[in-house]
Amino acid sequence: MDNYVCKIATIEEMNKKWDYEIDKAVDDKSNWIIWKKENIERFKNNQIIPYYGLLNGKIICECTAALSPSIVQNSDNLVDENIAYLTAFRTIPEYQGKGYFSRLFKFMINDLQARGYKKVTLGVEPEETKNKNIYFNYGFNEHIKDAKEVYPDGTEIDVEYYGKSIK
Repeated sequence: MDNYVCKIATIEEMNKKWDYEIDKAVDDKSNWIIWKKENIERFKNNQIIPYYGLLNGKIICECTAALSPSIVQNSDNLVDENIAYLTAFRTIPEYQGKGYFSRLFKFMINDLQARGYKKVTLGVEPEETKNKNIYFNYGFNEHIKDAKEVYPDGTEIDVEYYGKSIK
């Protein structure tokens, strides 16, 4: 992991990562195109912090902290001046299970603590048992609520929300 760096992304890095996600989408790319535009605008408006893990200069994992209730669906008890909502936990498949995301997660939590955040929250679909187990392992044991979210194309999903204190 000597050539692995955790950092807050630049707009150029965000464009590169979002283009990768759009290219990778096999079916309808429309949601990804909308999410790219929204997230770059939100970064410019200080509503999100995108955290990236780079290995030898290649973006291999990411997570984003949303800081504004206006950009998070079902935002009550999920995001405010003391709570950051975490989203877009992604690691390129060949780098999964090697500790890269864990290092990025620790970097992100340390940064959010330094910014004064006391808690982080996230959402996960009920059937995503692998992800739920990872989140429980990271300490997301406080069940906050269940709700539905809607993608830009109208797709509706069930989501369970969990929290973790980072005081």
